[in-house]
Amino acid sequence: MRTLSAFWLRRIALALATITFVVSGNLSDNSAFANAKYAGIVIDAKTGKTLYSYKADAIRYPASLTKMMTMYMMFEAFADRKMTKKTRIRMSKYAASKPPSKLNIKAGRSIAAEHAVYALATKSANDVAAAVAEHLGGTEGNFAKMMTRKARQLGMKNTTFKNASGLTSIGQLTTARDMARLGVALREHFPQYYKYFQTRNFKYAGKNYRNHNRLLGQIKGVDGIKTGYTRASGFNLVSSVQSGQRSIVAVVLGGRSGKSRNAQMAKLIKRYLPKASRGNKRQLVASRKSGSFVVASASEVRLPKRGPIPQFRTAQVVNVAKPVRVASATAFNQTSVQKRLAQAVAPVPATRPTSEVAYVDPITTGNIAQKPTGWVIQIGAAGDKDGALGLLKTAQARFPKTLGAKKLYTETVSKGNAVLHRARFVGFSGKAEANRACKILKKKRFACLALNS
Repeated sequence: MRTLSAFWLRRIALALATITFVVSGNLSDNSAFANAKYAGIVIDAKTGKTLYSYKADAIRYPASLTKMMTMYMMFEAFADRKMTKKTRIRMSKYAASKPPSKLNIKAGRSIAAEHAVYALATKSANDVAAAVAEHLGGTEGNFAKMMTRKARQLGMKNTTFKNASGLTSIGQLTTARDMARLGVALREHFPQYYKYFQTRNFKYAGKNYRNHNRLLGQIKGVDGIKTGYTRASGFNLVSSVQSGQRSIVAVVLGGRSGKSRNAQMAKLIKRYLPKASRGNKRQLVASRKSGSFVVASASEVRLPKRGPIPQFRTAQVVNVAKPVRVASATAFNQTSVQKRLAQAVAPVPATRPTSEVAYVDPITTGNIAQKPTGWVIQIGAAGDKDGALGLLKTAQARFPKTLGAKKLYTETVSKGNAVLHRARFVGFSGKAEANRACKILKKKRFACLALNS
């Protein structure tokens, strides 16, 4: 029997690999994202019905999808005449110090509010997001609390904001379902301003900025909304699609590249848009009863009416927070991380913390059920146990050699009206091993604190 040449063997192997990829790619909507970061959802924007869901309630980093809420707050200020499109927004030293993507507006100068909206929707400018936060909230930290309160009013129960840009920060977390809810809310509550998300190019100070959302103009019916990326989050995208009488909002989180993320989104749109309702009946905006919002069922996304309007600042900011130095967009950009590990909480406490009671929560089978002894490391805290678990699993997946064999647990701390869930690893032989682990994590911009429990 004649032996095949090496050339033809390589050709056959390549053909078999291609066939395998094509076949496996058609098996499910999840196969293109066989990685731990991926999550996705498709919502019928008329009925709220979930057409597709994959880890839709798993905790993820929002990245620049955060700016959707920043813009929601701006639209609300426009609608309630707290700010006009011509309002000048001052760029502080703190805002100007933000890492790219940015417009590079010098500190002391200002930008019109409408231009700021365009910059957020297209360029995804971090410096502009911080300036907007200071203008409306006084400081970015206070504005983040306002954003989180608004998220709760919209039913985004698993989302916490720590900044206005989406730069990775401990405690800034979301889910695919919450982002879908926000996407629908922007369309439903502010149709008069939604057009900004359709902008393909934005010109400012002699420069032309192209929208990062490459699906605009490429897929029929796509009219927004927002892209996002950090190393911690992967490539994120929320898309609004309206074609004929059908309307959906789809979310892809954790893509390995912008190209693969877009391909997955295109696949979801093609498959699930035809399954959306063609009727005129809209059931998304739920009524408000007895001071609380109607809770959605597990299979639907129902939106409340617009919540109470926050008290925005009407005057220019005089004293602003000092700049936070950030090495890169992938860093946990939080000042004095070791002193502030326990501040990543979603609900805003009504009173100053007066007491502290700690206890330990078991997270999964096999993890400890009581407070450990010996050396542990703490990598952050969240407003709920799922958020703390998300931090732990993210770190464990990132550092398998260092943390793969360690047990994880959350320590719940009650401070007045606030509750924190500290994210900790246990199982270190002593101080030296715990410090070595923290050193490895810190090199990759993870917060870490070694403690002797």
